[in-house]
Amino acid sequence: MANMTDTLAILLILTNFRLLGSSRLWSCIQTVAIQAVLLGLLPLLTNPELTLRVGMILAGMTFIKAVVLPWLVRRSAREVQVKREIEPMVGFTVSLLVGVGLLAVGVAASRRMALPSQLSSPLLVAVAVFTILTGLFLIVARKKAITQVLGYLVMENGIYSFGMAYAVQEPFLVEMGILLDVWAAVFVMGIAIHHIHSAYDHIDTDRLSALKE
Repeated sequence: MANMTDTLAILLILTNFRLLGSSRLWSCIQTVAIQAVLLGLLPLLTNPELTLRVGMILAGMTFIKAVVLPWLVRRSAREVQVKREIEPMVGFTVSLLVGVGLLAVGVAASRRMALPSQLSSPLLVAVAVFTILTGLFLIVARKKAITQVLGYLVMENGIYSFGMAYAVQEPFLVEMGILLDVWAAVFVMGIAIHHIHSAYDHIDTDRLSALKE
C-alpha cells in the first residue's frame, strides 16, 4: 500500500511541474482535472475501509473537482477566447526551476513536522506542501485571471492532500466546506472575467492595475 501511495505522490509532483511549465490553458485545465482524480484515489490508499456514506461523499467531491470545476473554467476561457498564457510574470523555464526549489521546501518542511503514525507515506506531506506552494506561485506569477483561478484550485488540492495526511479518519466534512468556497470563488471569478473582457478587451492583471480614472 505504501508503494502505491508513493507512486500517486510522484504523479502529483509531475502534475505540478506540468502546470508550472505549460503555457496552454487547455493543458493546465486538464492537468488540474487529472490532479483531482489522483486525489480522489488517495483516500482508497490511506483508508481502504471506507463506509458507503463516505464513499458517496468522496465520489461526489471527485466529480465536482475533476469535472464540474474544470468545465466552468474551460467555459470561461472559451468565452473570453484565451488559449495561452503569453507573457507570464515569471517565464516557464524559470518557473520549473522555482518548482524544484518549492519541492525542496516541501521536503524540508515535512521533515520538521510531527508525522502521524498512521501515515502510509511520508512523501505525501511533502507533496501536499509542494502543491500548496505551486498554487500560490501560479496565482502571483501568471497574468491571466483564468490561470490564477487554476492556481487557486491547485492550492485547494494541496490543502485537501494535507488534510488526508493529518486527518485520515474523517477529512471529508471539513473539505466539503472548503470545496464550497472554491465553487463560489470560481463561479464569481468566471463572471468577473467575462465582464472585464467585455469592458477592456483583455484580462492581463498588470494592465488592469495600470487603469486610471
